[in-house]
Amino acid sequence: MFQVDLNCDLGESFGTYKIGNDEAIMPHISSANIACGFHAGDPLTMEKTILMALQHGVAIGAHPGYPDLVGFGRRNMQIAPEEVKAIVKFQVAALKGMTEAHGGKLQHVKPHGALYNQAAKDPRLAEAIAQAIAAIDDRIIFVGLANSEMQQVAIKYQLQFASEVFADRAYTNEGHLVPRSMDGAVIHDVQQCKSRVLDMVVQSKATSIDNETISIQADTICIHGDNPAAIELAKELRQHLEMNQIAIKALQ
Repeated sequence: MFQVDLNCDLGESFGTYKIGNDEAIMPHISSANIACGFHAGDPLTMEKTILMALQHGVAIGAHPGYPDLVGFGRRNMQIAPEEVKAIVKFQVAALKGMTEAHGGKLQHVKPHGALYNQAAKDPRLAEAIAQAIAAIDDRIIFVGLANSEMQQVAIKYQLQFASEVFADRAYTNEGHLVPRSMDGAVIHDVQQCKSRVLDMVVQSKATSIDNETISIQADTICIHGDNPAAIELAKELRQHLEMNQIAIKALQ
């Protein structure tokens, strides 16, 4: 029987600004990537999201990003690897400490946005993230893009790596995510998402935006919490996978 983790980026509200509907999506996922205050989130939001995840039995992960609240962490930045290592340590340590204060455990680290996309291609950034994780706790799972530089450095630092695929994002022929600036980068059709995910989990393949078949390993599936269709997608995707004898379980 197949099994896969279903994760969602949450805790992205900030002060009086509300993004997504964490309460509604939490019952349908197995892991939560919680923003750590640099690209989104704030201490109260972080704590509220941690408590919500614990209440629902959802595994907790840190979602560190660039220091870019205005751009929601989706703007490429030119930051030296040493600084990247420091900002990732800062964010992961904060969320880990808050989680443990409530009796929980930090399961994984998944970089956010531009940091994630740049580290997928730049081994120096990927290595900085891996070094930060290993320095805090080498038992933490490194979640990153399938077939990316992040996977290679995780092996180097003997970190467990979880290969992530995206239900609602298009892929290039090389297996990278299509930039959000391009038409078709975000997929809003729930039926299309369900079909794509089933192929990725069962057959380890995906269809690129140019209709090319690419090989891909699906350990965990991401749904973006700021996608207007996130709640419907999470609910229907879970039902679809379970109907096809695929168990939804957090990473181990």
